[in-house]
Amino acid sequence: MIRDADKPATRPDYNEPPRKRLFVGLLCGTGLIVSTGLAVLWAIPFIGLGNIPPPGPLGARQLLRPDHAGRALGHPGPGRGHRPGPTDPGPRGNLRGIMARVLLPLMVLFARIFHISKSRVRTSFISVNNDMVAAEATHYQPEEVLVLLPHCLQSSRCPHRLTYNIRNCKRCGACPVDGLLSLAEHYGVHLAIATGGTIARRIVVQKRPKLIVAVACERDLSSGIQDTYPIPVYGVLNERPNGPCLDTLVPLPRLEAALRHFLVDGAAEAPVFPTAPARGARQVAAE
Repeated sequence: MIRDADKPATRPDYNEPPRKRLFVGLLCGTGLIVSTGLAVLWAIPFIGLGNIPPPGPLGARQLLRPDHAGRALGHPGPGRGHRPGPTDPGPRGNLRGIMARVLLPLMVLFARIFHISKSRVRTSFISVNNDMVAAEATHYQPEEVLVLLPHCLQSSRCPHRLTYNIRNCKRCGACPVDGLLSLAEHYGVHLAIATGGTIARRIVVQKRPKLIVAVACERDLSSGIQDTYPIPVYGVLNERPNGPCLDTLVPLPRLEAALRHFLVDGAAEAPVFPTAPARGARQVAAE
């Protein structure tokens, strides 16, 4: 996992709860900017491309091409072989795609004007994304769910390599991997560790999940949500008592609450951790 340079580990708000109002406020500002841009595009036919100084006409023509516009909104262009399938997002999923691929980068740029850190924007975005994924009210079979973990959850003093086979863990209890294996065995979901975005994408291609429950920092979670669209991703922020990318932790009760919400008959299972709240993921995300 790449070290998050946006916020040092000594900042007191490093693990503060996400605030959705930040995302909503930036969304309003970004919407105003986008609306202004659309108004300009609407006015182009009345002004005429010939009256726009170069390189305006060329840029406008490229932007107005249907395949480029669809690509910007997260849809494949013509001739790219898209076929409807089980991962088709639907109307609400399309909104997730627009939010992740179009609005989030714009909001990060917009936040720089007000000197708001990228980490806070990404954390707020993850919280809103979780609400949208949970609100889809879709339940999955255990084999359709992939729990994707960062390698920094493993103890830095552990001599065993878990990247290619997490079952190599000796379950000594020195890191959260023991508890995560207990969750995977109890609920029957897939469990994997990724050292970076490339390996994470490879795991997703191999497992072909319909839902990903990912544990990572806000930087990796936000980029993972963008990369794996249209597959829904529910993000659980890791805890970093030693700073980023070193002996991080995972809130196991929160992770289990998400699994119990999404799995078919998941709430009927007895929780692995007695402290796991008997609530859905929407209530957990709202905390």
